[in-house]
Amino acid sequence: MTNEATKGARKSTPKPALRRAGARAPASSKPRPASNRAERAAERRGAIIAAAMDEFIARGFAATRLDDIAKRAGVAKGTIYLHFKDKESMFEELIRTAIVPLVTRLWATPPQPGASVRDMVEGFAKTFIEEVATTRRGDLVRLIVAEGPRFPEVADFYYREVVSRGLAGMRALIELGIARGEIQHKDLARFPQIMVAPALIAVIWQSLFSRHAPLDALEMFRVHLDLIFGERRTA
Repeated sequence: MTNEATKGARKSTPKPALRRAGARAPASSKPRPASNRAERAAERRGAIIAAAMDEFIARGFAATRLDDIAKRAGVAKGTIYLHFKDKESMFEELIRTAIVPLVTRLWATPPQPGASVRDMVEGFAKTFIEEVATTRRGDLVRLIVAEGPRFPEVADFYYREVVSRGLAGMRALIELGIARGEIQHKDLARFPQIMVAPALIAVIWQSLFSRHAPLDALEMFRVHLDLIFGERRTA
């Protein structure tokens, strides 16, 4: 075969088709949408928060290590630092996501028309007992009570975000009760802690003594309100 023939044969050999402009790249090289990355980051953050709650409740605040949280969450320890600067900020996020929305909902809900102040306080007590005292939220509150003196920054955060809001809302209810004549002890507005004291007792009792003497926390609260408002009249 001549050189010219050889050249012709080479020219006629089909070449791989060039990718057309606008054709899709292979899936492996396609950049991932930002929305998917954000979703995965949110999932990792949620897993870290859930693992942190488990570790804090199981070990206490002081004994919990970031290594254990990372292991339980199934992430590298370095991943935690992409979301939280330290253990304290992680615990604050637990309070912010698990308890603050409940407090906000409690005091943002308008009272039912015709409801007495006692009815409103009793509704608060029922929600608190059902959604805090007997749940994992209660475990967080007990943790703050137990270890707050050693970690004042955490206790300060809980006071600002939860306690101060709860006391302000309860003080407003007490003042309304005084104005309506439902509450006779006017000094009670100075000490709204008295009104909510059974709620804290219920939280502490649940973890320490409930196996010895189960507590009907809601009935205790009703007796407490009888002392403040007077016993309900029966028809």
